[in-house]
Amino acid sequence: MKNKKYLFPIITFFLSFGCALFVAIKVFPNNPFTGTSKTEKTAVSKFKDGDLIFQTSESKQCEAVRIATNSKFSHCGIIYDINRKWFVFEAVQPVKLTPLEDWIQHGKDNKYVVKRLKDDTVLKPEVLQKMKDYSQQFDGKEYDAYFEWTDNRIYCSELIWKIYKNAAGIELSPLRELKDFNLKDPRVQKILKERYGNNIPLEEKVVAPSDLADSTILKTVIDTY
Repeated sequence: MKNKKYLFPIITFFLSFGCALFVAIKVFPNNPFTGTSKTEKTAVSKFKDGDLIFQTSESKQCEAVRIATNSKFSHCGIIYDINRKWFVFEAVQPVKLTPLEDWIQHGKDNKYVVKRLKDDTVLKPEVLQKMKDYSQQFDGKEYDAYFEWTDNRIYCSELIWKIYKNAAGIELSPLRELKDFNLKDPRVQKILKERYGNNIPLEEKVVAPSDLADSTILKTVIDTY
């Protein structure tokens, strides 16, 4: 009789636990930015959570960006460690997480540069998680080909700048205006005409990949060029 006395509470516990687990899975589906609490790694990596990565892309728009900014860089992203795997969170069409190795292969000659905060001790685990939590609002958003300073759509360097500024409280570089760049080249003029017609927003706030790459608070940790 004693065994029967405890049998009902035990069965009730397991049934309740199972129901709770089922509800949790349904209500809180997998989040691509979660699962980062395990910081130990099987091997020392040359990358760190929160690193910035830059490359040269070869589209006509990216060529115009390189000319306008006098830089070899036309695309960038932020490196995230998720479940011990490296991803690049990038603003393409749409904004998404891309496996690091795939991201590297998308650049010209597979070359890239990685930058890191000179004082990266500020990127404590709780700060990095806050950055990843903040990043969720942009996941799946449209790429911003008009380079507007809004959150409706977003472009690559704007994405990184806002994550660092709004989630970590770090301003990587001063913002500029579109008119501050080299807009006289015919290839740049062609892209501007296609985008804006005769109404080029010369006073729009802008941050370019080159602005981040030249940041005085960053250091180069990898350069394969």
